[in-house]
Amino acid sequence: MTASAHALELLKVAAAAADSKAGEDLVAIDVSNPLPLADIFLIVTGRSERNVVAIAGEIEDKLIEAGYKPLRREGRAEGRWVLVDFGDLVVHVFHEEERVYYSLERLWKDCPVIPIDLPSARALDEPVVEPAVASPTESVVEIDAAD
Repeated sequence: MTASAHALELLKVAAAAADSKAGEDLVAIDVSNPLPLADIFLIVTGRSERNVVAIAGEIEDKLIEAGYKPLRREGRAEGRWVLVDFGDLVVHVFHEEERVYYSLERLWKDCPVIPIDLPSARALDEPVVEPAVASPTESVVEIDAAD
């Protein structure tokens, strides 16, 4: 069994939202085979409690905007591990220390990892093209096409 198209759509929205709030080390795990209640776990790291809460909030907001309702959320008050359950997608946003301690990737190591295509990752791969600008010592000469 593999993750459903619905779960993959949820993942796409959630990953982009996490990335927009500086979520780090995003990992999506296909847990559809061993778990009957969810298809994908998205694991994200935040650098501080405030960042963890902001990432989880943005994910929830963007998925709600896309028409999906959360079934439950936990851990927002502490900001160390926020879980947001959207049914087919369960999002875990961890503070760095909790992510290392709980090590969900190790726990689910037998499940396939789903590649995540992030807009910011694509932007980093694209070559930077700098516009041609005259240096202060160069003069700019405009050529009239009528000449």
